[in-house]
Amino acid sequence: MLMISGVVRPVEKTEKSIYSPDDNPIATLMPGPGGEVTNVNCAICHSTDYIVRQPGSDAKYWEAEVRKVVAVFGAPTCDADVQVIVDYLSSAYGPQAKTDLLPLRRQPVRPSRIKRQNP
Repeated sequence: MLMISGVVRPVEKTEKSIYSPDDNPIATLMPGPGGEVTNVNCAICHSTDYIVRQPGSDAKYWEAEVRKVVAVFGAPTCDADVQVIVDYLSSAYGPQAKTDLLPLRRQPVRPSRIKRQNP
C-alpha cells in the first residue's frame, strides 16, 4: 500500500482576460438600423470580416446563416435579435447593396455599453 502525505494548499483564484484587437477597417460594418445589435451579437464570437466579405445576399440567405450560427455553434442570440440582425444584414449586405464601397467612407458601428440579455 502506498501512502502519500503532504500539505494541501488551497488553489488561488486568478482572473484572466483575453484581448482581441479591433477589426481592420475593411471589416467595419456599414451604418444602419440594427447595426449595433448585429455588432454586439456577432463580434462576440467572430470578426466582422465574416460579414463584410460575404456576397450580397437576400434575407432568406442571411436568416439561414444567422439561425445556423445559433443552432450549430451556440451563439447566445435571442429570436428578437435574430430578426433585427437578418433585417440589418439583408439591407446593408443584400443583393442591392454596394458592398464594395471604400471602407474608409463608412462610419463604424461601435457597440455602446448596452447589456446583452441571454435568450
